[in-house]
Amino acid sequence: MTLTFRPKFWPTVITIPAVLFMLTLCIWQVQRLHWKEDLISQRIARSEAAPVPLPEMGADIAALEFHRVALTGRFDHAREFYLAARSQNGNVGYWVVTPLVLAEGGGAVLVNRGWVPNERKLPETRAEGQLAGDVKFEGIIRQPQRQAWFQPPNEPQKNTWFYLDPAEIAAVSGLPVRQDLYLDAVKVEIPGNYPVGGQTRIHLPNDHLQYAITWGALALALMVIYVLYHMKPATPRPDEQP
Repeated sequence: MTLTFRPKFWPTVITIPAVLFMLTLCIWQVQRLHWKEDLISQRIARSEAAPVPLPEMGADIAALEFHRVALTGRFDHAREFYLAARSQNGNVGYWVVTPLVLAEGGGAVLVNRGWVPNERKLPETRAEGQLAGDVKFEGIIRQPQRQAWFQPPNEPQKNTWFYLDPAEIAAVSGLPVRQDLYLDAVKVEIPGNYPVGGQTRIHLPNDHLQYAITWGALALALMVIYVLYHMKPATPRPDEQP
């Protein structure tokens, strides 16, 4: 039996734009894949490079974000701030943010020292980790956080913060800290093991390849269905009639 391709009007009108839309999404996801890979590579390269000096006021922090800095200073443990709803290996807790008073002058900078479980929020429950005196510190440069659409507002009166905005912390506390950046502590061994540093997200979720394959496969499947639907037995010519 001979088959011929006989497309119909409405299935064609519906299928062609749908296939083009899926192929467009497939291409867009491939572009996003390359963008995300470049972004992750940039973060890795910056975070693993030799430490740079702490940026001067007015510097382009975005261009320096994820670089390491090496500083000497004294932690002001009496003025801790707590970022709520932070998890570590499935356990809920807080990030402990502490001002670091710089030894060489220049004021202070907020440091996200790392994660603690709920039961270790209060300083007296982790006294061993409250490093005293001048300490040598390595951290990752970060831009101030902004409130995401799903986040509640900060609650300064409860010392409960949901996003790390140094300008808001400085305004509420009166501390002379840098407002254009903060630092993430790198993960190092400290007495008592808390806070747990190294909270910087260097490796980002990258599922764009799976998305691209999915959209490409859907476009191919729809084209196959469209062709098979319109394949009909050929009508014999008059001279071929039995």
